[in-house]
Amino acid sequence: MAQEQIQEQRLTQQQKLAQSITQQQLLQAQLTELPITQLLERINTEMNDNPALEISADDPLELQDPLYQQDATPSQESDTYEQEERQSALDEALQSIGRDDEELPVYYRGAENGENHEEMVYGQMDSFIDLLNEQMNMTDLTEQERDIMEYLIGSLDDDGLLRKSLDSICDELAIYHRMDVTEKQIEQVLHKLQEFDPAGIGARTLQECLLLQVKRREPSRLKELMEHTLQHYFELFTKKHWDKLRQALKLSDLQISTLIAELRKLNPKPGAAISETVGRSLQQITPDFIVDTHDDGTVTFTLNNGDIPELHVSQSFADAMKEYQSDKEHMTRQKKEALLYTKKKMDAAQGFIEAIRVRHHTLTVTMRAIIQWQHRFFEDGDEASLRPMILKDIAEKTGLDLSTISRVSNSKYALTRWGTFPLRYFFSDGYVTADGEELSTHKIKAALRELIETEDKRKPLSDDALQKLLEEKGYPIARRTVAKYREQMGLPIARLRK
Repeated sequence: MAQEQIQEQRLTQQQKLAQSITQQQLLQAQLTELPITQLLERINTEMNDNPALEISADDPLELQDPLYQQDATPSQESDTYEQEERQSALDEALQSIGRDDEELPVYYRGAENGENHEEMVYGQMDSFIDLLNEQMNMTDLTEQERDIMEYLIGSLDDDGLLRKSLDSICDELAIYHRMDVTEKQIEQVLHKLQEFDPAGIGARTLQECLLLQVKRREPSRLKELMEHTLQHYFELFTKKHWDKLRQALKLSDLQISTLIAELRKLNPKPGAAISETVGRSLQQITPDFIVDTHDDGTVTFTLNNGDIPELHVSQSFADAMKEYQSDKEHMTRQKKEALLYTKKKMDAAQGFIEAIRVRHHTLTVTMRAIIQWQHRFFEDGDEASLRPMILKDIAEKTGLDLSTISRVSNSKYALTRWGTFPLRYFFSDGYVTADGEELSTHKIKAALRELIETEDKRKPLSDDALQKLLEEKGYPIARRTVAKYREQMGLPIARLRK
């Protein structure tokens, strides 16, 4: 009996939680998550579906946005373009003296017209995410499976692999997207993602990645040998113990040479087939933010609005609404239906316009907070200058919900003086040394990379040796952490670095 009461209580709490999310909030969350290219597609779709939504020739959308006055805080959000113009270079320098990085001023320069941003759109190729989304759109999925698929695609690393565990993804979907799904349901969708091109996409390990590629080959004796090797002798393969592998498989010298040659043709980083640099290839990205670092250390930024049109509610719909409302006493059934239709479309148009304004405001305050937190990096472009920063830090700084910060950082890019970076690049955990110094994982990785690049290639350093050297430099991390960071940076073990 007591157990039934507990179950009833849990069900009631879940029902109240679901009811608290309105359709407008859901729309705002969806638009906030979209990068600039997908937002344009969404706007075009919305305009095709809703005749009450039209392109406006009025002033830019952000100048009409009341959120800048409503939500701005005196210390950070009230830095307007006009105030920046009034300040002299000397005033800016004086204000920066003695401040922590997060207190340095970051100026939002407002939107620029499309002509000023044309050079920011690199090439006409689809992005890595776009190509996977195109394949997703051609796949038969339920609405829930599509939501899971989108999250899995956004969780892939730069190699196209899924480094997160299904258990953590299950938790993230529940916390950030309020989706109650099991690991088995996620795995079923993941298997569909692994059928996408290029082969190996969505693999959780290197072994799985290579096996996915081999499985697409035409049936043959060579294919069977490749699968058998990867499944049962993967360690011998990775350590290049060819003689032991030949003996285990009972192959001739010619046969083992052919097998090795074919295995070496497999791509351990299928994502690199589309993007050639960390993050994404610059020739495939349309950045969402344009960040400028000036010679005096001042950092300004703009949103890349690209070809986003200014929208308004159709005047013909507004006039029709007035006409229907002025004749309420003599309305026929047809007029009542017309009134309901008109109101529904006008409400949808107004809600969509408002959601875009909220997206604009959310991206602006989030990027400002990131720049304030990582000001030193935007000044010198040194990865070691990145401070520890997690989603919660930016959520508290902006007053926005944690899930909102997650949506903004998941698929957005920033063009800086030092290159184009995904926003998630600026987030990392940290360590605190015995002296109380806070170190970001980026800084530790930079030190690790330097040690490996300067090592004696005839005697590469083991992970144990690297751990001791890092500890001497003031980076107190465990050997298994060294191995994890080395793998994340795509650096092989000592044996393979000779």
